[in-house]
Amino acid sequence: MIKLGVNIDHIATLRQARKEDFPSPLQAASICEKAGADSITTHLREDRRHIQDKDVFDIKNTLRTRLNFEMAACEEIINIALKLQPYSVCIVPEKRKEVTTEGGLDVAGQKEYLKTVVAKLKEKGIIVSMFIDPAVEQVKACADIGADAVELHTGKYALAFKTQNKVADEIAKIEQASLFAIEKNLIVNAGHGLDYQNVSNISSLGKFNEFNIGFAIIAQAVFDGLETAVINMKKIINKS
Repeated sequence: MIKLGVNIDHIATLRQARKEDFPSPLQAASICEKAGADSITTHLREDRRHIQDKDVFDIKNTLRTRLNFEMAACEEIINIALKLQPYSVCIVPEKRKEVTTEGGLDVAGQKEYLKTVVAKLKEKGIIVSMFIDPAVEQVKACADIGADAVELHTGKYALAFKTQNKVADEIAKIEQASLFAIEKNLIVNAGHGLDYQNVSNISSLGKFNEFNIGFAIIAQAVFDGLETAVINMKKIINKS
């Protein structure tokens, strides 16, 4: 069975739009937990555009659900992760002007630095994942630096699905990368752009431990409620 991690960043996006104290990411995480989410994902960005420091500590200290902490590999956020000690971290690329994460981390191009970051986090018993494009050379680099897991970036697949252009090619890349990751004894997760229409093609590959999905679930919650949106996504990803 594929696990579902729910990214609640956009609950905080809504809150920060008015600089209010609601809607509460902690309350959202609690609802997701009740609905069966296997983990809660938050991305504490350097610019603090949505999730705030207090949010991640409140979630970690309050809920039983696993906390997956998305982060850039910069000194400030690394130190917060070491103090927070979430169940897992996912190291992602981060650009100040991007609307959302635009692609995978180039692990192969910065192996020596990332190897030291991974070691620091693993010393605290934190499972370390790398958010990468579905490319064999990036998977190999993740294994080389001692990462525990990879999260395959599915954004290009999601775009292909919308345009119905080269969908099979993108699925093949994801499948090849996931199989190679398994050969390298890495946990295989996936995320970015997955929604209620396109996720089945990826879940049917049957190679994944967990999908981390945020925007689609939070957006659907506007119409169906958050608990129902989470329940329905869990049903879809395990239907095949």
